[in-house]
Amino acid sequence: MPQTADDMDAVAVRTWCSLALEALGREREAIDAINVYPVADGDTGTNLYLTVESASQAVEAVFAAHETGGTAPATADAVHAMAHGALIGARGNSGTILAQLLRGMAGVLSAGHDADRLREALA
Repeated sequence: MPQTADDMDAVAVRTWCSLALEALGREREAIDAINVYPVADGDTGTNLYLTVESASQAVEAVFAAHETGGTAPATADAVHAMAHGALIGARGNSGTILAQLLRGMAGVLSAGHDADRLREALA
């Protein structure tokens, strides 16, 4: 089945993880500075960064496994790796919450990865 502009593939998931990691890397100190809930421990930005870093590494591992065969992973494999990597590397409450959000999104996106499913997953 040909891909349309509304499809999200594994490369898009990889890019999404990479861009999220980059953005959190830029903003983590600012997020740490405003951290007041549930404890003003000043580490929410760092915890989110480390959680997304683990998610990104898991997605990269899925791609690395496909390199020798010259194939790309399935979208479902990439989104499940992202969610599992976030769970395994979750730091603090914010990382755990993010991992659970990604798990829910992975459940929706594994059933389909078009724009409608992405909207549903984000909702």
